[in-house]
Amino acid sequence: MSDVGERASARAYTVWLVALAAYVVAVFDRASLGVAAVDAQERFSAGASEISLFLVLQLAVYAALQVPVGVALDRFGSRRMILAGAVTMAAGQFVLALATDVPTAVVARVLVGAGDAMTFISVLRVIGMWFAGGAVPLITQLTGIFGQLGSIVAAYPLVALLHGTSWSTTFLGAAATGVLVGVLVLVALRDTPPDRRLPEAAGGAEMRRRLADSWREPGTRIGLYTHLVTQFSGTVFALLWGYPFLVVGEDRSPGTAAGLLTLLVVVGMCVGPVLGRLCARWPLRRSVLVFSILGATASVWTVLLLWPGRAPIPLLVVLVVVLGTNGPGSMIGFDYARTWNPVERQGSASGVVNVGGFVASLLTILAVGAVLDLLTPGHTTDYSLGAFRAAFSVQYVFWAVGLVGVIRHRRQLRERLARDGVVLAPLLVAVGARLRGGSAYR
Repeated sequence: MSDVGERASARAYTVWLVALAAYVVAVFDRASLGVAAVDAQERFSAGASEISLFLVLQLAVYAALQVPVGVALDRFGSRRMILAGAVTMAAGQFVLALATDVPTAVVARVLVGAGDAMTFISVLRVIGMWFAGGAVPLITQLTGIFGQLGSIVAAYPLVALLHGTSWSTTFLGAAATGVLVGVLVLVALRDTPPDRRLPEAAGGAEMRRRLADSWREPGTRIGLYTHLVTQFSGTVFALLWGYPFLVVGEDRSPGTAAGLLTLLVVVGMCVGPVLGRLCARWPLRRSVLVFSILGATASVWTVLLLWPGRAPIPLLVVLVVVLGTNGPGSMIGFDYARTWNPVERQGSASGVVNVGGFVASLLTILAVGAVLDLLTPGHTTDYSLGAFRAAFSVQYVFWAVGLVGVIRHRRQLRERLARDGVVLAPLLVAVGARLRGGSAYR
């Protein structure tokens, strides 16, 4: 398969849709606790810190497994990893359906986090193997976008089922969905096209060397910080604290909150293809997109946090519209990893990148819960608007860390290009075409 100019086959799209279905279920499982946070507090008699601990541990497992999963992905392939992820998440939802205490619920969410960790970067590898390099940025964005359908399913059908039946019935249904997608993966997903051969599986020493090379690569590191600085704010809002903030802090109706969270997803669906096209066309201007998303996100949060009293609906709409760009923006990090690493390091490099946003997300979620409990006496969930605003202020720390990381490694990459005799003026002509075709190492 050539890297440039070749139209993907119908089978490539079929394989991608199967992998995408697995990712949609993973996002659904990931988001299912967030929309059920209030019900979870009542079921487990837990405060904000304990509920946030569920999600923090889930994300901690997700982040901690990214590098090991990336190494395993390079060794065992996407099909096995996606199947293992689907089964593990189904087991987690089954345990959560039966849980009646905090420790059991924690175990359930750890299982969900472990299965989730195996899914997304495995899907990215499927895309890289089945599509020409020029199409990869767009297909990657579409994967992230359509994957968020899982959030919509969690926000509407899952909540309706939860309120219409019971906790156990709802999460047993989620577990059954995971089993079904696992069967689909087993039957229909293949790692590579028939005419493409992968490098032979390396031994332990070689895999460690490749991982070290991935980490030393500035292109991987700018991907990590890009993922960190663009992803965490939208993730924290959509995954756990956005719904309580809107309903309890801003005193909006559950329907309004669900509508705003849905708008966040819809905006991501619209923005993602645009970012994918821009990355493919001007790969050496990707950092401009990153800085734009970061600036918009920090700015709208600053206005909201300083607003006297409840924020008006138009301001909340602007907030979720801007947060809707965060997910697509974080995908740029994987594009950096792809274009600066050879094919045999794609899994480990993507794993390193994926650590960034989720580490920042879990630390922010934990910090928000801790601040809310600190400013709210007892185990009540009646948090004040002021408490929410103080809690969300912790985001500035992670924006600063991510910004410094992106600037530093952007400078290193530009210095490398200068050493290679490429000046900035003709970058898009001299180097951009090569990057649009896939890995810069191909």
